Amino acid sequence: MSTNSSSTHLMTEGNILKEILLFSVPLILGNLLQQFYNTFDSIIVGKFVGANALAAVGSSGSLIFLIISFAQGAAVGAGVIVSQYLGGQNRNGVQKAVHTSIAIALFLGVVMSILGVLVSRPLLLWMDTPKEVLPESIVYLKIYFAGTIFTVLYNMVSGILNAVGNSKRSLIYLAIASITNIVLDIVLVALLRMGIAGAAIATVFSQFISCVFSMHFLLKTNESYQVSLKKIRFHKMVCIRIIKVGLPAGIQNTVIAISNVLVQASVNGFGATSMAGFGAYLKVDGFNILPVMSISMAVTTFTGQNFGAGKLDRVKKGMNKTLWIGIIYTIVTGALILLFADPIMRLFTDDPGVVAYGKQAMHYFCPFYWLLSILHGLAGTIRGTGKSIPPMAVLLISLCLFRIFWIQLILPHYTTIDGIFVLYPISWAVGVVLMILYTIFGHWLYPVNHKNKFHQE
Repeated sequence: MSTNSSSTHLMTEGNILKEILLFSVPLILGNLLQQFYNTFDSIIVGKFVGANALAAVGSSGSLIFLIISFAQGAAVGAGVIVSQYLGGQNRNGVQKAVHTSIAIALFLGVVMSILGVLVSRPLLLWMDTPKEVLPESIVYLKIYFAGTIFTVLYNMVSGILNAVGNSKRSLIYLAIASITNIVLDIVLVALLRMGIAGAAIATVFSQFISCVFSMHFLLKTNESYQVSLKKIRFHKMVCIRIIKVGLPAGIQNTVIAISNVLVQASVNGFGATSMAGFGAYLKVDGFNILPVMSISMAVTTFTGQNFGAGKLDRVKKGMNKTLWIGIIYTIVTGALILLFADPIMRLFTDDPGVVAYGKQAMHYFCPFYWLLSILHGLAGTIRGTGKSIPPMAVLLISLCLFRIFWIQLILPHYTTIDGIFVLYPISWAVGVVLMILYTIFGHWLYPVNHKNKFHQE
């Protein structure tokens, strides 16, 4: 694999729409690939192991996000700082940011792996996981969390590659991981009949593969973001900058993950069939959510580079074009999912109850994904300037506090699962209103002394 100079790409010049699209498309394809092999896990488990195993895989998603969400926030912080130094053409700053980021990932990866294995069973019990699903859920989670260090390290490396404009590289490694995961799913679950454990092993090994390939690239490249093992350490001032951006994002992710766990616990109260249906649909949901997050990451990098270069007008134009990209994408995909709702759900299982719950969720989610694209598009732009606290506050209020309020005070008045499904679009709408208000009235885009902060001194 080549490691020439073309592996760094600045978005501070040229057509804005073209730059954002060229950068975001590999991100979108990469996340879709990742979601595809996660979905393939559920399809194989549902077809060859059964509805309870499908419920176990589906209900694990919120807990997995809960454990690794803080590390994902750190990756966001690292990406913003790397992109800002790169935009300011500060090679020394890029080097310090990259090596500090890897050190943070290694530390968090070890902690997350140990913590995840230890808390799997207690968390599942706290969520009122049905007894018929509990044993398989525990097995899946413990195996998955044992390999969390690979996920955390890959996410950090991917954040670095995206920050320097090399999103195509992440796509290559995710493609390799996807193929590995699919092959192992077929071998371990369908052929060797290893059940839920086989699905978890396939996922962990595929993450290990993507981690190895991405780290190998950083070690071999000749670019400013090259990694040297002996230089991996915490650079105090750079670490503080990463934490200032990443900590709010990490807290935001963690608290939102807690609210998602509460939502999942509410779903669990409706039984294993509802768990399986909702869990299966969440795999489909990822084909909308992950591209939205990819577009948000793209505009964060675009903003970081242009903000670091002092090109504030490009930041505003990039935000507007990003919003249109997200809105158009989510309207089209939401309509397609609704159109093919029944055959999509029957990919996972032939159980009519499970299929019915999944289709019910679709009718509440699909018409409103455009709200989520606006919410994350604005948040991604503002975060790229280094202002991560305001987006954190908005997302915590709408996707966490409001949902907890709803679960505690509104949901008891519902006798069906509709009370949970309708919560999602309403909470997205609350977030959009708050984020638009901050974008208009907040002082998030203002001139700074870029020469001293991001450029070579």
